[in-house]
Amino acid sequence: MTPFTKLTSRAIPILQGNIDTDTIIPSREMKSTGRTGLADGLFAPWRYIEGRKPNPAFALNQPEYASAQVIAGGANFGCGSSREHAVWALAEWGIRAVIAPSFAPIFAGNCLRNGLLTIALPAEAVAKLAGQAVTIDLAAQTVTCAGETWQFAIGEETKAMLLEGLDAIDLTLKSLPEIESWTARDRAARPWVYLT
Repeated sequence: MTPFTKLTSRAIPILQGNIDTDTIIPSREMKSTGRTGLADGLFAPWRYIEGRKPNPAFALNQPEYASAQVIAGGANFGCGSSREHAVWALAEWGIRAVIAPSFAPIFAGNCLRNGLLTIALPAEAVAKLAGQAVTIDLAAQTVTCAGETWQFAIGEETKAMLLEGLDAIDLTLKSLPEIESWTARDRAARPWVYLT
């Protein structure tokens, strides 16, 4: 995964509450079980109108957000099913962070395990930064926009994973010397456990 350190981007305004994973990537848009080929279906119910023409009213289709990597979302973002494809579709589109008042817990976990930062801020703050240029500094745990700065909370382990671009297995492997040392001590103390 690509490390997440500091990012400056416009915040795509998608402020509706309770955006579920089926809206983020409808099941009809999932043509494979893999992590790729999903970006075209991202927010398909809102991005397209009849005949799959781009809906000019939807933010992802507006030129000012063409290369944006942050979404300003509504409360309970990512609710619904535990569909990890929703996170994969966001990541393939180029989204690196979602800022919202709250997130569905499974969706937030899926995001963080796939290198996508979720930031919970008060609704008033999210409304202020929607459509604006924001700077996210993960090390400092801050979001800055138009001279205002907000702090956000994140677990230390999750923060380390994102800063270093690690997944859960990579994080475990950082402790490999300690794991091997413990295993050697345990093998000496309880050799019967290791009989094959």
